[in-house]
Amino acid sequence: MKLLENPQLDALNSALCIQEENCQIVGRLESYSCKMAGTDKKLFKALNHEPGVSPSDLQALSPPQSMMSHSPGAYYSRSFSSDNEEQPPLCDVISRKTLYYLIATLNASFHPDYDFSNAKSHEFSKEPSFQWVMNTVSSNLYAAVGETYNTLKMQLWTAMDAEIAVSDCDIYSYNPDLESDPYGEEGNIWSFNYFFYNKKLKRILFFSCRAQSSAAASDSGVQDLDDDNYEAYDMDGFDE
Repeated sequence: MKLLENPQLDALNSALCIQEENCQIVGRLESYSCKMAGTDKKLFKALNHEPGVSPSDLQALSPPQSMMSHSPGAYYSRSFSSDNEEQPPLCDVISRKTLYYLIATLNASFHPDYDFSNAKSHEFSKEPSFQWVMNTVSSNLYAAVGETYNTLKMQLWTAMDAEIAVSDCDIYSYNPDLESDPYGEEGNIWSFNYFFYNKKLKRILFFSCRAQSSAAASDSGVQDLDDDNYEAYDMDGFDE
């Protein structure tokens, strides 16, 4: 996976580093080409080494975690069979090749601190719609930083659409157990990892964000966001 340069996303990444009194927000947007490099080819072969296994084989995904907090009636309609209410919920599936792209994106984004090569399909979910994802992200960020998010959200979603054409994307999320979660340390309030996969463009836009309590961030030695290592956020830096 090759990281693609995008000054607009770089500006947003600075803007998504926000220090509030009670919490610290650290978010980033990264655009990747799905073209395989040398290490990517090794991973792809490793994930498809078993006899009879094909990159087009389908594997089951887990339901989106955001849906699990709603009542069953709030689930999107294709999750249930209308013919027999006693049948188990249908689940989304993913091809081995697409699963490889998601894993390779995680490896590229969190390198060298984490290795996700052994991640399984049930640690991922397919999101029902872009609107659902946008509402979830907006709810989390507005609750954490309020009007700061309101001044940012138009540029955020416009830049994402310009980079990946969200209406043409399948959207996935990574929802690991606590042991595998790169944001699983004490003091983490919430986090999300979304993949916007545009098959036509052969590109993935990765949107990762977490909220950590300010006390935990200080105890763990994380630098304050007003440190010189962080660029000041200026809305004038965005194109109208």
